[in-house]
Amino acid sequence: MIDHELKQIRVSAVVIRHPRTGHVLAVRKRGTSMFMQPGGKPDPGESAVDTAIREVREELRVELDPARMRLLGVFEAPAANEDGYVVRGTVFTHPPVEVTTPAAEIEEIRWVATEGPPSADLAPLMTTRILPALRAAGI
Repeated sequence: MIDHELKQIRVSAVVIRHPRTGHVLAVRKRGTSMFMQPGGKPDPGESAVDTAIREVREELRVELDPARMRLLGVFEAPAANEDGYVVRGTVFTHPPVEVTTPAAEIEEIRWVATEGPPSADLAPLMTTRILPALRAAGI
């Protein structure tokens, strides 16, 4: 259960699969220890899908096709890197794309298996909401 007295951070995020292995991309921002889906906070007036596409372009130098973005869901979980906050993520899926190099504030990328126990350095939104939603949807 989420304590709604906590401050909320709104983000858009994208589940990107590896073209060959099917693993899910996770990114770690500079100065943090937790891995999460690429994405970020919206600019004023920006839609959730536009935010996700812009953030992936900035963070990974990858262009996503807006017509191929599919809503996985809107999920809440404790924020990974901000104590006392809850993150509310509008999460999309996109067909596999090649991602090789982090950019902007992203220091590290990692491909994560969707099955099996998650590592302790994955964000709660990913481990408690996104990965279970992917498994439940069979994607």
